[in-house]
Amino acid sequence: MRAYNFSAGPAALPTEVLQQAQAELLDFKDTGMSVMEMSHRGGVFMEVAREAERDFRELLNVPANYKVLFLQGGGKGEFSLVPLNLLRGKSRADYVNTGLWSSGAIKEAGKYCEAATIASSDDKKFTYVPPQDAWKPNKDAAFRHICTNETVHGVEYFWTPEIDDDVPLVADMSSHILSRPMDVSKYGCIYAGAQKNIGPSGLTIVIVREDLLGHAHPLTPSVFDYTQQAANDWMLNTPPTFAVYLAGLTFKWLKAQGGLSAIETKNIAKAKLLYDCIDNSGGFYRNEVAVENRSRMNVPFFLRDESLNAKFLETSLAANLAGLKGHKAIGGMRASVYNAISFEAVEALTQFMREFQQRNG
Repeated sequence: MRAYNFSAGPAALPTEVLQQAQAELLDFKDTGMSVMEMSHRGGVFMEVAREAERDFRELLNVPANYKVLFLQGGGKGEFSLVPLNLLRGKSRADYVNTGLWSSGAIKEAGKYCEAATIASSDDKKFTYVPPQDAWKPNKDAAFRHICTNETVHGVEYFWTPEIDDDVPLVADMSSHILSRPMDVSKYGCIYAGAQKNIGPSGLTIVIVREDLLGHAHPLTPSVFDYTQQAANDWMLNTPPTFAVYLAGLTFKWLKAQGGLSAIETKNIAKAKLLYDCIDNSGGFYRNEVAVENRSRMNVPFFLRDESLNAKFLETSLAANLAGLKGHKAIGGMRASVYNAISFEAVEALTQFMREFQQRNG
């Protein structure tokens, strides 16, 4: 029996995707070889790549004046690549700090420019999103960066900042991309590591508006230069072909679910079930994030008696519930309920949580 996998990433993939990949592993489309063995420039794989990009664009309704790049380096790699590509000769960029990943982006960008923190929620241990009227933006910034879902702290933006100047908005959407519709046209650049809602680790997707291309720092490595990759249909170097193939299968799975509006409805139901269990536990479990900013994808929670943490993890694993240990930065527990996590899996988790409370409360 497959485990109910609540890992934050690499995370669960849809069972149907894994089954199709298994069936095609040794002989892809009657070629007599696996998709991971064939040339990335051959006709068979080129069609895989084109379909993956087409389906991704369709799911997110990506406007025609944006390039979609399937790259490598992960979300953390983009912490450097965003300033290298988008500073455009300027010396400052704006950052809103809402948690561990925002903090990492700020630290990395500081190697290349003045990374100005224009708002932060560290005053309340990163448990909310600072409202835009509290931001102190710089008109001369090259871009304005946010992390729209903090995987560790479980904080999510459910609104898009309104930019009233010419400073492009950049977003790290690694842990909630494709979980609901997004208005791509509000952003200058979006990036996301694949290992949450897209596919296996090793693939990073960048969506960048065309007018921002052409200004990369001269020392930017060619394979990480958005302009060069866009000019070469993101195949300046060998892409992570198997990860692209699996991402493509995931996109088709999402379309078969009814697209992003349909998957959002399912994600809302799953998140409500889990948060209701926490909130109705009489304090045995708690989530400290402001209700209006609670992530649908990543749900950190804590036991009132932390001496029970090890027992909770041990018995949950025995109950076929995997990946529930919280991030070392904040401790506790964390359930990541990405697209591939079924409602049945969340039901199993909440039932276990209630039974654990009855035995240990």
